[in-house]
Amino acid sequence: MPISPEKRALYPKDWKAISLRIRKDRAQDRCEFCQIAVNGQPHPVTRSKVVLTVAHLDHDPTNNPDDGSNHAAMCQRCHLTYDAPLHRENAARTRRAKAPQLDLVDMLGA
Repeated sequence: MPISPEKRALYPKDWKAISLRIRKDRAQDRCEFCQIAVNGQPHPVTRSKVVLTVAHLDHDPTNNPDDGSNHAAMCQRCHLTYDAPLHRENAARTRRAKAPQLDLVDMLGA
């Protein structure tokens, strides 16, 4: 997934090298979750071109252990599925923040 500008500053300066090491060296350009999606090839299920990205499993871009234990190379389908609970939580938080606030006077009908 693309890194949002506000979160980009949280990533280590060598994120590109870390990401490349996980994707190429460890995952061999294959999704580590579904094991069937290959970078640059049509996805066997969605038929869209696979663009592997490296995800932080704990969603913390500052947590980058040398052994890569907090990272996984994922195709778009697996990455979106993995992040779905986080996306739902963020969407609910946004909806709550945008919801009109009830005024006590309105509630009492005064």
